[in-house]
Formats: sequence, structure tokens, C-alpha cells
Amino acid sequence: MKTEFDMVADAAQHIRDRGVGEVELTLVLGSGLGEFAEQVGEAVTIPWAEIPGFPSPSVSSHAGRLVVGELGGVRVAVMQGRVHFYEGYTASEVVRPLRTLIALGARAVVVTNAAGGIDPALQVGDLMLIDDQINLTGQSPLHGTLDPRWPSRFVDLTGCYHPGMTRAVLRVGEEQGLELKRGVYAGLAGGAYETPAEIHMLGLLGAHAVGMSTVLEVIAANHLGARVAGISCITNLAAGKSTTPLTHEEVKDTASRSRGTFARLLATAVPLLAAAAGA
Repeated sequence: MKTEFDMVADAAQHIRDRGVGEVELTLVLGSGLGEFAEQVGEAVTIPWAEIPGFPSPSVSSHAGRLVVGELGGVRVAVMQGRVHFYEGYTASEVVRPLRTLIALGARAVVVTNAAGGIDPALQVGDLMLIDDQINLTGQSPLHGTLDPRWPSRFVDLTGCYHPGMTRAVLRVGEEQGLELKRGVYAGLAGGAYETPAEIHMLGLLGAHAVGMSTVLEVIAANHLGARVAGISCITNLAAGKSTTPLTHEEVKDTASRSRGTFARLLATAVPLLAAAAGA
């Protein structure tokens, strides 16, 4: 039986066999943000279904495609969507695509997501740089038997969102006149939205925004030595913070309206992020 290490190696070799060489930076695009991949030049697009061992997203706003090419003079691999624990996948399956791209050379990782705003300072449409996270999924990609070819599972997650990567995004935001917010992201298992009582609890724990993704990927990236930056698009106010019901359509619509600002920020930041990962 193949180990997770072998499955990642097989997936990486398949991508190489499609004519894709080493990459420097990986971007994980959350709900409603997938169109950013259209900015990648000289792109090679591979559906996840064609990559051995890659799980297939079941959420409509996650296309499940890998787009590899050039952006700002940097070789990038863009995950056009992701899978989630609530879709029935294990933690290892959730992070397998990202592990594969790190195996292809990516030392810089940018994770993005659609999130609900908990902090009153966050408004719908804001972009929030993630300074830290709270993993409340009850899962970890480092649980269970770990292949000895992986690094030690006991990774230090202090600074799991790398300060140098965060500074690079802040610098671009200032140049573009954007008011980037900053905060702590809480990742839950999903797939139901949280109750108002749960949101109150998360606020007491120090969370500024909440979602159903990202935290497992950030653990996996740090485990493999990649440097991470995180950006949440605040697509809705969390339960109890709004007078309207929460819907996935609202999430997608708000992300769509914000994607121009998001795309300009990210496209300009890519060279700085690649440089920060190598510093």
C-alpha cells in the first residue's frame, strides 16, 4: 500500500510529465476567487481529475484545476479551488495538492479564503491579512503514521504566517491605497455555518474571522518548510452579526465583487512574496 509520501511523489511526477518544471510560489484560491488564475501567462492547465491521487472538489465555487505558468516573472502554480474536510476527505487528502506543489519546488505559499467577519472592525468586502490561526477542525495532516521521509511532525507553528511574507503584502497594499485589515482566522470543520453562540465563543478566543478551510494547509506547508502568507476576503458577517440569513450565494457574490481589488493586490505582490520566501 502506498504511503502519503509516495502518493505526493506520484502526483508531482505526473505534473512534471505534463511539461511543468519547478515552481517558486503556490497560490490557493478560495471560494469565488478562482478567476485570478486567468492572469497567469504561458499557462498549462491540468484538471485535478487527471492527476493521480488528487481529490475532486464538490463545491461549485471550486473548479478543481491546477494552472501553472508565469506571473510577474515568477513561476507560479495556482490551485483553482480546494477540497475541504466537510466534503468527506481526510486531513491528508485535503492537503495533498499543496504538498505536491511544494514537492515541485514552491517555497512560498499564499492561501486565500472566503471568511465570515467576527470582529466589528471587519466589514463585508474587506481583505484581511491573516496573522495567526486557530485550528478547531479537530484534525491535523500530521496525525497518524508519518512516513520517515517526511520531516519531524513536531513543527513549530509560531509565525506560521511568515512575517516577511505578510510585510510584502502590506507594502503592496499601501502602494495601492488599500486599507488591509489584519487578524486571526479560525478554521472549523463545517459544513454548516456557525451558531451565534459559537461565534461569540470564537470572539472570546481571539478570532477575528472564521471559515472552513486553510488551517490544515498552513500546518502542512510549515511542516514542509514553506513560508506562508494568508488573505481572507470577508464575504459575510458571521452568525449573529447580521440580520440576514447566511448563504453560500452571498459568499460567492461578495468574493466576485472583490476580485478586482484582490487580483491587483496579489498579482503585484507575487514577486515580493517569492523574494521574501527566499530571504
